[in-house]
Amino acid sequence: MNWLGSLQQLGRAVMLPTMVLPAAAILLSVGSLPWDAWGLKVVGEVSTVAGHGIFYFLPYLFAVGVALGLSNQAGQAGLAALAGIVIYDQVTRNFGDGTVQPASLIGIILGALAGVTHNRFKSIKLPEILQFFGGSRFVLLIVGLCSALFSFFMLWIAPILQHALNAIATWEYSLGGFGLFIYGVLYRVLVAFGLHHLLNNVFWFQLGTYETADGNIVQGDLPRFFAGDPTAGYFMAGLFPIMMFAIPAIAFAIIQEAREDLKPKIKKTFLTSALVCFLTGVSEQIEFAFLFAAPYLFIVHAVMSGLAMWISYWLDIRHGFSYSAGIIDYILNFHLSENAWKLIPIGILYGLVYYFLFRWAIRTFKIPTPGREEGSMLEDWVGNIPYQAPLILEALGGKENIVQVEACITRLRLTVHNDRLIDTGAMKSMGSAGLIKLGGGNVQVVFGTYSELIREEIAKLLERDLQQVLFCAPVQGKMLPIEEVPDQIFAAKLVGDGVAFVPEKGELVSPVYGTIMHMYPTMHALGISTREGLEVLLHIGIDTSQLKGHFEAFVQEGDTVEPGQLLIKFDLAVLRAEAASLTTPMVITNPDRVKSWSFAPFKQVKKGQASVMSVVLYDRNVGGVE
Repeated sequence: MNWLGSLQQLGRAVMLPTMVLPAAAILLSVGSLPWDAWGLKVVGEVSTVAGHGIFYFLPYLFAVGVALGLSNQAGQAGLAALAGIVIYDQVTRNFGDGTVQPASLIGIILGALAGVTHNRFKSIKLPEILQFFGGSRFVLLIVGLCSALFSFFMLWIAPILQHALNAIATWEYSLGGFGLFIYGVLYRVLVAFGLHHLLNNVFWFQLGTYETADGNIVQGDLPRFFAGDPTAGYFMAGLFPIMMFAIPAIAFAIIQEAREDLKPKIKKTFLTSALVCFLTGVSEQIEFAFLFAAPYLFIVHAVMSGLAMWISYWLDIRHGFSYSAGIIDYILNFHLSENAWKLIPIGILYGLVYYFLFRWAIRTFKIPTPGREEGSMLEDWVGNIPYQAPLILEALGGKENIVQVEACITRLRLTVHNDRLIDTGAMKSMGSAGLIKLGGGNVQVVFGTYSELIREEIAKLLERDLQQVLFCAPVQGKMLPIEEVPDQIFAAKLVGDGVAFVPEKGELVSPVYGTIMHMYPTMHALGISTREGLEVLLHIGIDTSQLKGHFEAFVQEGDTVEPGQLLIKFDLAVLRAEAASLTTPMVITNPDRVKSWSFAPFKQVKKGQASVMSVVLYDRNVGGVE
């Protein structure tokens, strides 16, 4: 694995434990309500203690979360990390001078140790008399011993390390608004690579210290903000105008610049994305809509983000969040902020600038944002995720190409054997807003906030050995649901179930591996028997059986065929003039064998494109695809 891929994996793992922070923010907000006046003082006290408790044990959460993230959710790694941080706590508590305490950075280090150790030694075999300590038990043993040794050395190293972090924090603060500008630009640029979590972890959870009234030491801009530090919140405040106003304005600009015939679909997709960004601060689905099409525009976006951080500092605005800079966190944590009302006019101004800037850029430079061309449109098929997952897996190079699949908030994070096997066009047609290849087989695919659901379905497919048949496109043209065929026999599925195509070129190719079991005398249709026993009918056009002499077959009954192999050439111009319709059904005539169906988005396809349809069979008699 290359270094960029390793950082990607660590960034994903570091993000996992922060998912508990919204619970802390809600508890602290509930605790700030006037429960004394309502005669329920204990409610406020319990909520406050519970909220601060999450921040107090944040190093433990980072240790376990990072270990789980690096080990593909292995419980043994999480347990080993927890044991490691407990050992660290006890050693430093009993042998230190009180200045060395568990910190988020220590949790990350011990979590990484547990995760890497698990991946390296989870299957280790020891001599028979010691095999009880082999396998996953060895991970617990070695991490426990290493943690004790690490804790001993940290009694001397931790004060030096903390002094260095404090020096970095002091230097960063000495830069004033310019330092925040640099941070804002770096944050936005690293979003493109999925590495922004690493940057944020340093500023939000490491830099700066604050001692609470009860003597606890908290570190980082985010915990210090919730602990009441009057100097915390600057590294979060400037993100609110971007998340709540600027990025949603990009979505509105994309909608307005979409083609009229595609605007209803684009409007539905991007209004939802804008609302998600406004409420929760999840912005990547919108940002990736123009990142690859206009990277120079993304650079402008990064600079504008840095300026927002600088402006918020210049106006002495402090605000913070537990999850991201959306309206929910803005309202929830407003009582802890300072001058946060100023973020609203700043945000409105930013929204207007972004809206007109992006509309002008999209129109002037003809940027192919979603809706400007059909192939760039994000499809709304979230309700069919279980049925689309087999096609997504195939577009990723198939089951054999997957090494590891994880998900963060808005993207799949994969390790594959060969990233050249990934069909970028197919991923785009199935809703991906962008695909990033980081090298070493590390790939990110942006699917928005449904990425975790997609990961779960792909994980199920990887675990199950299903009898599955994948179909390629038999022609170049537009794919249609079978119900839209202008012939009641096919539309009512009396012949069989499947899909249809409107061809744009006069060539029919095989969609599957199989054998030609029947060729009609006029050669306008043929039947293929797949190796799994499915019977597939390909019928060129509607009412074409009388059009003799306009079809030329390149195979005959008994021939074996493979996907993409030329079967029949036909005179497209004659069929267009004399046939009832060019619509070409591809149906399975024995659909009783099929357990479930999956269809790619009904849009333009290329001849031989994989995979436009997938079916799972009831019985197990798999021939497989070689």
